[in-house]
Amino acid sequence: MARNCYDAVIVGAGAAGLAAGSVTAASGCSTLIIDRESRSGGILNQCIHNGFGLRYFKEELTGPEFAYRMSQKAQNAGVEFALDSAVTDIKKLDDGTFDLRILSKHDGVRHINSRAVMLTMGCRERNRGAIATPGGRPAGIFTAGTAQKLLNCEGKLPGKSAVIVGSGDIGLIMARRLRWSGIDVKAVIEIMPHSAGLTRNVVQCLHDFGIPLYLSTSVVRIDGKDRVTGVVAAPLNDDRTPDMNKAFAIECDTVLFSVGLIPEMELAKKLGVKENPATGGAEVDSNYSTSIPGVFSAGNVLHVHDLVDFVAEEAEYAGKCLVDYLVGAKNGVEYNSSVLKNLKYVIPNRFAPTQDTRFLFRPTVVTDRAVLKAMVNGESVWEKKLLFVRPAEMIIAEIKANTLAGDVTFVLEEI
Repeated sequence: MARNCYDAVIVGAGAAGLAAGSVTAASGCSTLIIDRESRSGGILNQCIHNGFGLRYFKEELTGPEFAYRMSQKAQNAGVEFALDSAVTDIKKLDDGTFDLRILSKHDGVRHINSRAVMLTMGCRERNRGAIATPGGRPAGIFTAGTAQKLLNCEGKLPGKSAVIVGSGDIGLIMARRLRWSGIDVKAVIEIMPHSAGLTRNVVQCLHDFGIPLYLSTSVVRIDGKDRVTGVVAAPLNDDRTPDMNKAFAIECDTVLFSVGLIPEMELAKKLGVKENPATGGAEVDSNYSTSIPGVFSAGNVLHVHDLVDFVAEEAEYAGKCLVDYLVGAKNGVEYNSSVLKNLKYVIPNRFAPTQDTRFLFRPTVVTDRAVLKAMVNGESVWEKKLLFVRPAEMIIAEIKANTLAGDVTFVLEEI
């Protein structure tokens, strides 16, 4: 940190933070990105598989390659970094600026002042305790991300045979990675009637390797004292309770949990940012401004994305909005956006009707044909037909300015 005052401080050096910082720094704003890890890139550094960058860089990259390019872009724009540093508190001062308390092993405790703050801290994994899986506490139980870091970054095998609980994308990718490493992946077990991961990952990581996927099935017990010896699973009845008459056992010495992600919102909550209960992230307007002026949010800390390319695109736009805020631009009139039928959430939660707005949705149904409708005062004012709708894949709607003249409710109808 070369100074104590910045135009913009970004918390988190993953894809979102690097993309936002590249924009703010290139616009002439003094920018500092803070991250608790020793290098920038976030979770991308342990994702050594390919499939990244097809949309953003127009070529296929591995996670570390994507992270490197984003880091270089930020550095070339003039971003400063404070790595191995943790933001322990953020306060808004009477003059409208922000005081950030930063802890690092090199500098101890420091205070940094900033005119605006961008929150891009990403997510953490839900663990076994979050879903209350019964059984003992033997060795051999990991989150999928922890096992990924152990294998890809430290070169250590988590076990010899594994069952994966949950079908999130990290779990699906780890099923393939374990199989490549000679580990016998016995099954992926998903409590929902559909996969929680992208269809391409189900095909490439499970079907191509003959790994069974049990849908509408729950792990009801983990066996083992010192080390995992197996799990007991059971299909679910219509009331979503396990049918113990059809329970079956699977022998394994390792269990990986891939059961969802939780936005890292602790700092935002301490600051008083209003939370969106549907996403676990912040409520934002179409400029990605939170309920506190001068505080912006983007990336997986805002809502869980299916592709890192979308994270980078969103954060770039949020960075431009932060720059506009610093020069005094204002939205004017704003309307609220909400969802009802077959949709879990919409981002943003407020929008300016006089500007083009990109709305992002997470569907709750599996269907091959649907229509997304924007309802104002009970009437449909905008529609988009959709094919191949899945809960694991975001819906993106680009709506032109002056289309929505009032509070809007989005619905998704199967056709």
